[in-house]
Amino acid sequence: METLFRYTAPLSKCGYLPTQRWSLEYEMVANLSAREYAVLLEAGWRRFGGMLFHPACPACQACQSLRVDVAGFQPNRSQRRAWQANSADVKVRIGAPSVSRAKLEMYDRFHAFHTENQGWPEHPAKDADSYRESFVNNPDFTEEWCFYLEDQLIGVGYADRLEDSMSAIYFFYEPDLRGRSLGTYNVLCLLKRCAQLRLTHLYLGYYVAGCRSLEYKANFKPNQVRYPDGSWRDFFSAPRE
Repeated sequence: METLFRYTAPLSKCGYLPTQRWSLEYEMVANLSAREYAVLLEAGWRRFGGMLFHPACPACQACQSLRVDVAGFQPNRSQRRAWQANSADVKVRIGAPSVSRAKLEMYDRFHAFHTENQGWPEHPAKDADSYRESFVNNPDFTEEWCFYLEDQLIGVGYADRLEDSMSAIYFFYEPDLRGRSLGTYNVLCLLKRCAQLRLTHLYLGYYVAGCRSLEYKANFKPNQVRYPDGSWRDFFSAPRE
């Protein structure tokens, strides 16, 4: 791994908890290996494209890395419904990341919907170059998961396949089909793949109590979160149903 540059962003309004102020430490790297990234995940870092980042907030420690125990995972009722709603007719194709007009247009529809309905900040239209920079120019251990319904692209996810785990990076979907719970289905598909490969954990990024768009991650149980002292501890246990 080669570090190209590193910086800490100035404090600004938190994107997760509006009453807080946040700062992220960034590190742009090249030639990142799967083994190196696994160590960084364990230490609380995340990755988007070639940029590594983690929270560096002086007065708040709400962001906690969360990972699911693959062997112990048990879907709850809602997750079972999501699986049943999609598994019969939604096809998944796993391959190397690429850019297409269908992906660009769906990405823009996804963000426009969440801007209008959930208060996300306005997002400029994604062009091929910016999409490539975000999702295609990734290490060779990154997989692209494309979801199709009757040959129509309805969801795209990106995940890192590491030696003993996987890490979900990003997922977007056709907003008109939000009733299918495709976000949940994507995580369930990743967990199934982890189980097939006998991997130990699926990393889901940061859990933030009080942030609706991130709290869903704790529903995949059992799971662990990383505490400020660097230890990973059991968080929510598997459901008893």
